[in-house]
Amino acid sequence: MAPSTPHPRILTNRANLDDDDALRAVGYVPSFKREFTNLDTISFAFSIMGVCSSIAMTFNTPLTLGGPAAAQWCWLIGGFMCFTLGTSIAELVSAFPTAGGLYTASARLVPPKHRALVGWIVGWLNMLGQVAGVSSTEFGLSQMIWAAVVVAKDGNYTVTPGKIVSLFVALLILHGILNSVATKYLARFTKGFVFINLGATILITIVLLACTGANNMHSAAYVFGSEGIINGTSSNGGVSKWNDGIAFLFGLLSVQWTVRASTYATAHISEEVRRAAVAAPTAIFVAVIGTGIFGWLLNIALVLCSGPLEDLPGPTGLAFIQIMWIRIGKSGTLFLWAFVCLTAFFVVQTALQACSRTFYAFSRDNGFPDKGFFGRMNQTTKTPIFAVWLTVFLSALPGLLDLVSSTAAAAIFALTAVALDTSYIIPIACRRIFRNHPEVNFTPGPFYLGEGWLGWLVNVNCILWVSFVTVILSLPTVLPITKDNFNYASVITGAVIISSFVWYIFGGRLHYKGPTGNLSGIEVHHPPRSYSAADLGDNKKPSVEV
Repeated sequence: MAPSTPHPRILTNRANLDDDDALRAVGYVPSFKREFTNLDTISFAFSIMGVCSSIAMTFNTPLTLGGPAAAQWCWLIGGFMCFTLGTSIAELVSAFPTAGGLYTASARLVPPKHRALVGWIVGWLNMLGQVAGVSSTEFGLSQMIWAAVVVAKDGNYTVTPGKIVSLFVALLILHGILNSVATKYLARFTKGFVFINLGATILITIVLLACTGANNMHSAAYVFGSEGIINGTSSNGGVSKWNDGIAFLFGLLSVQWTVRASTYATAHISEEVRRAAVAAPTAIFVAVIGTGIFGWLLNIALVLCSGPLEDLPGPTGLAFIQIMWIRIGKSGTLFLWAFVCLTAFFVVQTALQACSRTFYAFSRDNGFPDKGFFGRMNQTTKTPIFAVWLTVFLSALPGLLDLVSSTAAAAIFALTAVALDTSYIIPIACRRIFRNHPEVNFTPGPFYLGEGWLGWLVNVNCILWVSFVTVILSLPTVLPITKDNFNYASVITGAVIISSFVWYIFGGRLHYKGPTGNLSGIEVHHPPRSYSAADLGDNKKPSVEV
């Protein structure tokens, strides 16, 4: 057994296996070109979180439901909890660096008789969450672009659902085209994302503070204290509303929706990453910390400079750009907002890439009755183009809900976090539940928390946290509940789980046997790993299980 350790370890000399040998060890033929370097991978992880753009899309929720203070404390608390989730995921990604990500890992962390069903459920939850993630981000980008038009027209412009949805579909098609190119171009395109993402976040924070005089800034009690706790969960003038505690916790949507992104996306490009077992989990680890810190600072600056709460979100519909417009002016706002929109554009680009790899992996494992059609690689670009355009088509469907109900469309943001987070904790729980099962052979990767108290604390904490926050994000955000304001996230997630289970019983189990690999018709497990004296260090004892 591995000894207890007080911190996670990165073993730079993982077994004598290169990336493709490690992939073959879990049963898959290498199909992608590994064009993503360490910098590309970290940039990818940061970019898919899109700190400033993600906050721009979700800032209304904590600000108007729980109050300004909720935006700060929910981000701080949620960011820390998401760190434990990201670290737990990084551990599994290091052990299973495949395009299937935690979908592949989940089926290999349970006994053989459960692998197909567990892989099936996690796969469908993961695909649902990722499609919702692509759709909600693209929809948010469309809203952001139209908000800029409102600013340019000095507020004298009406944005209709039809305009938002039309631009949304056009942007999805554009991202589908960009994701159809070769991996080397995707890697080059990704390299600069991190600098624009973090650069825009830092610049907006500084400019906002510089353009807002001290006498126009809110007090610390408003930003962090009781003055900033405002319950906005009533739709009938305060007659019916959630209690202040629930209203406050609705602010968790912003951080959960933002930080959860890099954890799933980076896992799904593992087969395109060099030294994936080290680079992918490291990128997740670094990006979650960085996003948590920079996002919190941006939230503080926004609330400090926000002005009267009753003026928000204003004619733009987005409190973020409205605050910038008030403090920076039209020209400066439009200039900086262009970078926020560009960041959101990058988020969708990377999210669609990751989502298409999941559909590719599921089809490769015969998860669809398509005879592997969506698991095919284009021989010219070496990318799964069919899976890319399937993702584009499916991602367009949730956005069309806005033509029917803006509340239903808003629920897609919550759906992303609910479905993805649920798909995350299943393999993390299985890793602990079946750790001593004779038919489960979990061989850690270079990024490993160990079997001591730290690993247990991190894993159990993230499982409990996700279970708790899933309930919060499934609640309707205002009372009284009507068909127009009901939160459809839990209904859609439940419907997908039930439908996929019924499909599995009556058809799926005939063609799907779990992530069995495509080297042969049977599963291939990790081979035993050997360690040299250099790997073991002065103690001459392995620091992972052998």
